[in-house]
Amino acid sequence: MSQEFSEETHRNMLSRIPDATGRDIADWLRTVDEGPSLTNFDEKVSWLRSMHELSYGHAKAIIHEYDLRRAARKLG
Repeated sequence: MSQEFSEETHRNMLSRIPDATGRDIADWLRTVDEGPSLTNFDEKVSWLRSMHELSYGHAKAIIHEYDLRRAARKLG
């Protein structure tokens, strides 16, 4: 079952990803964009975890941010 994080928790998690992974958020978002065409949130999280050895929290934060930015592009 997916955990729901507050916006503050999400932002805190994002801020720690570069130190934890050695890659910045923009790089991770490109990785997701260039990855397989998965449509389900949990599938994307699982793909990031298995292919890039990320923790569940980091993978979830990256995919959540990816989806937020994609939605904002559609509105803008």
